[in-house]
Amino acid sequence: MPKAVAEDTELQYFSGLNCAESNNSMDHYRALRTFLLAAEKKSFAQAARELDMTPAAVTRAIAALEGELGVQLFVRTTRQVSLTTDGAIYAAQIKPALDTIDTARRDIMNANKADEGRLRISAPVWLGKAVLPKIISGFMKSNPNISFQVSLSDGLVNIIEDDFDLAIRISLQPSDKYTIWRKICVIPRILVSAPGSRFVAMEHPSELRPDDCLAYGGDSRRETWLLSDGGSTLSLSAGRSFGANSGEVLADMAADGLGVALLPGFNIAEHLRTGRLVHVLKGWAPPDLWLTLYYPPFQKLPPRIAAFSKFFEENLPRDLHP
Repeated sequence: MPKAVAEDTELQYFSGLNCAESNNSMDHYRALRTFLLAAEKKSFAQAARELDMTPAAVTRAIAALEGELGVQLFVRTTRQVSLTTDGAIYAAQIKPALDTIDTARRDIMNANKADEGRLRISAPVWLGKAVLPKIISGFMKSNPNISFQVSLSDGLVNIIEDDFDLAIRISLQPSDKYTIWRKICVIPRILVSAPGSRFVAMEHPSELRPDDCLAYGGDSRRETWLLSDGGSTLSLSAGRSFGANSGEVLADMAADGLGVALLPGFNIAEHLRTGRLVHVLKGWAPPDLWLTLYYPPFQKLPPRIAAFSKFFEENLPRDLHP
C-alpha cells in the first residue's frame, strides 16, 4: 500500500477519536488492535481466543478494515495467515500510535487509583528528615505499587510550576488563592536563647535590639516579629545581624549565645530537653503556625493523593511542640 494511503488512513483514525460518534471510534480502535494481534499470531483463531471473540468476528473485522483501506492485508491459507506487503507497512505505521494510546490510557488509569501511581512531595527539611520517612515507609508497606519522589526545602515552592502532587508546609495561615490546602494542626512558636545569656533575665520584648533577634528567612531578608501577651501587641524587626532559612541553624546559633530565635517546638525540642536552649519572655508569643497540606487546584483529589493525605494526618506525631 502506498505510504500516502497509510498516512491518510491514520489521519482519519485520529480525527475519528475526536468525533461525537465515540462508539465508532472505539470499534475502529478494537479493529486495529484485532488486526495487529492477528498479524502477530499469524492466526485469526488464536487472536479470537485472546480477545474473547469468535473467529468469525475477527474475520469480519479484518474484512471491514480491508474494505475501508481498499487493499488486502492478509494472505490466507488453510494453515495460517500472513501479512501482505501493504499489510506489513500498515501494521508498522499504526503500531507505535496504538502503543502510545495504550500507554497513556494505562498511565491515566493508574494515576487515578488509590493504590497505584507516583507521588511527588515537597516538604520542609526538618519534617522531611525526622517525620516523613516513617510515614512514607508505613504507607508504602500497604501500598507497594505507589512510588515516591520527595524534595526537601525550607523555602516555599510553586507547586504547579514545579510539578508537585502535594506540598507540606509549616507557615502562617494560607492566603494562596491558586492552590487548595488542608489544615492538619497548629504549630506554636516560642522565643528561645542560650541559658547563660543576658536574654534570660529580660521581662519585656522591648528590651530586645534588632541585632538580638535572629530571623528566619533567605536572601538576606529581615523578618518582623509580631508578639502578643494576650492584651498588648509589639512589633520587632529581626535579622539585622543574622538570618537563615533553616530552623536548625537558628537553633544552633541561639544556643551558641548569638541572640534570641523565634522557632516552632519541633526545631528546639531536643535543645530544650538537654538545656542548650531555654524559653525566654514566656508571657509573649507570636501567631501560631499551621501545618498544612497544599495541592494543585484539582477539581477532586486523585485517590492516591487523598489516601496518602489521610494516612499522613492519622500517623503524624502529635508531639511536634514541647
